[in-house]
Amino acid sequence: MNQEINRWKEETTHTEPIFSGKIISLQVDTVALPDGSTATREIVKHPGAAAVIALLNGKLLVVEQYRKPLEKFQIELPAGKLDAGEDPLEAARRELEEETGYKAETLQLVSAFYTSPGFADEKLYVYFTDQIVSGKQQTDEDEFLEVMAITLAEAEAFISEGRISDAKTIMAVYVWKLYLLTGKLPV
Repeated sequence: MNQEINRWKEETTHTEPIFSGKIISLQVDTVALPDGSTATREIVKHPGAAAVIALLNGKLLVVEQYRKPLEKFQIELPAGKLDAGEDPLEAARRELEEETGYKAETLQLVSAFYTSPGFADEKLYVYFTDQIVSGKQQTDEDEFLEVMAITLAEAEAFISEGRISDAKTIMAVYVWKLYLLTGKLPV
């Protein structure tokens, strides 16, 4: 089957760097297609990210912040990008404490997935903990957010209202619901 799939593989013949920023870089690749023609692919390179489904007294810890690309406030899981060479588990620990002021005593990987494979290579690691203790919140200098602990009913209402609309947080709410129903994580 792999040989069959490989027949559609695109070989890069040229890469043109367009932009290199603090979080992402953008490049345009010229690729050779299986039929012999060529095409261009706009690719966003991202170091990856980690997020945490953290339960505090049966409620989900989330942060609300303004998201400029959407021009609106969003309620999301605590999350952030991986530093160069950083283990996703350590990034999850760091981001949880920096954004919420809570430390995870344990973390269990729930899933790792590509956020937008049609144009980006960002891989997001989602962890779970229901064992947290107080730590020290240390947001970035350009990061303004509010920490909240919400019930499942509130989370579902926020999804319906569009206040939660990112894939990682929607997935987290359904993982949490499954956990409440079965006592197990879907791993």
